[in-house]
Amino acid sequence: MNIQPLIDKIYTIVERHKLDTGVYARYLWQDEKGSRKMGINEYGCADAANILYSIGHFPQDPEERKCWVAAMQKMQDPETGLFHEDTHHTIHTTAHCLAALELFDAQPLYPLTELKQYLDTDKLFPFLNNLNWDHSPWNNSHQGAGLYAALAITRSTTPQWEKAYFGWLREHCDPETAMGLKDRRGTALLCHQLYGWFHYLFNHEYARQPIPYPETLIDTCIDLYKQNNLTESFAKEVSFMEIDWIFAMNRASRQTPHRFHEVKKLLWDHAQKLIAYMESLDWETHDQMNDLHSLFGGVCALCELQQALPGKIETDVPLKLVLDRRPFI
Repeated sequence: MNIQPLIDKIYTIVERHKLDTGVYARYLWQDEKGSRKMGINEYGCADAANILYSIGHFPQDPEERKCWVAAMQKMQDPETGLFHEDTHHTIHTTAHCLAALELFDAQPLYPLTELKQYLDTDKLFPFLNNLNWDHSPWNNSHQGAGLYAALAITRSTTPQWEKAYFGWLREHCDPETAMGLKDRRGTALLCHQLYGWFHYLFNHEYARQPIPYPETLIDTCIDLYKQNNLTESFAKEVSFMEIDWIFAMNRASRQTPHRFHEVKKLLWDHAQKLIAYMESLDWETHDQMNDLHSLFGGVCALCELQQALPGKIETDVPLKLVLDRRPFI
């Protein structure tokens, strides 16, 4: 399956969002509520960089790269060290912008003053425990995983702290589902536990840490897919849900031979459905395709599928998942 025409359209969309060198909008039009931050946007700049890196169009000229870095660095709050954008928690926005800067081998201008308190494990463990694992694990994972990513990308952690962070997650991981915390399932849908746990999984992958209960994680992911419990819109919209499931399945299968061929079969089944859906969209008017953050989620799914299915998905230049370089999307 050759998806180069799809990649070419994605590049065209990113170019339409360009305001200046390294300066990008996230949206091309306002929504009915008037809630969107138009013009230069933290996610617009970060996701443009992420997408261009993924599809082989990352800026190479040193002067141009300086403009990209400067545009993102200017968005940081000098007092707290954080980045802000209303659609996501501040820790998510911060980790996302720092991860984009890392693609340029760049760092923020100011220290992460607000987050460094959690380098004390007496504050880290209560912070993790007090997240809403029971009822909003997907949303709250942006904080628990974003904290690690932001500190790791800025080289603020120590081996001892990282051992404590991943040790806490392994100790508390639910052994029955291999996602979320044991005794903290609450009212959240199981697929929402997956969409949240994915964020901790890419931290494990970055740190070269073993995934907790990989066989069970594969079983849970397969059951969710076969029973159509991955939310009704799964593979029917441009979002991050797809990469969450793909990544969990593919990366767990690297750590165990458990149901290996079945994993590949289901990933290929999903790939054909998702690509057909994306190719069917009106690229000029489709809202999610023209939201650079949503589009980046779709691009991540394509990257991981190409890597998971050698020879099945062709592009002129191999796609690159940014998570193989540093944590956080």
